Amino acid sequence: MENNCVLIVDDEERMRKLIKDFLKVKGFTILEAEDGEKAIQVFQENKNKISIILLDVMMPKLDGWSVLRQIRQESKVPIIMLTARGEEQDELFGFELGVDEYISKPFSPKILVARVEAILKRTQGDKKEIKNLGGIEIDKEGRTVKVDGKQIELSLREYELLTYLVENENIALSRDKILNNVWNYDYYGDSRTIDSHIKKIRHKLGKKGKYIETIRGIGYKFEVK
Repeated sequence: MENNCVLIVDDEERMRKLIKDFLKVKGFTILEAEDGEKAIQVFQENKNKISIILLDVMMPKLDGWSVLRQIRQESKVPIIMLTARGEEQDELFGFELGVDEYISKPFSPKILVARVEAILKRTQGDKKEIKNLGGIEIDKEGRTVKVDGKQIELSLREYELLTYLVENENIALSRDKILNNVWNYDYYGDSRTIDSHIKKIRHKLGKKGKYIETIRGIGYKFEVK
């Protein structure tokens, strides 16, 4: 992952150093911030080169949720939240705000690095393909989605979920299969995470949201009718 820049935001210097040491071995460039206000400053100064952000929730001056909201107003850069909280409701709240991934403390630094690499591989993959179904146009190279020619804003996870449904057009997909393929690792939450994302995607697609059909007792299916 040469030349990829990671912004590490955590008020614990020891934690930042631990993460930094493991990422540097993999060739990442590192930026750091010790609180929320500093995170916003560093992001604004380097937003054109930051590839991904590792963002702690509980911080002084400005918490992780506030930082997330501000960044999401202008950027879709992948964001992994680092949290000591294990509450499912917190995770659902974060996904609503545009979190791409969660990692609960304490965590394995090697697993963290693997997840960073997996997200960057998905978001930076060389996929020069444009798919158009029923007026929904997905540009994989630009990672953009247009509905009847008008671009809509999707979070990374919403984009990946919609793309997965479209690529499996007319196939009923179980929630477990969606979790395994879109989240790309063992997820210990429940299906409400998927339902929450589907609800937001349907809303953003407008009238075309009806193409995502709920299959009772199974999951979802994308079908242009």
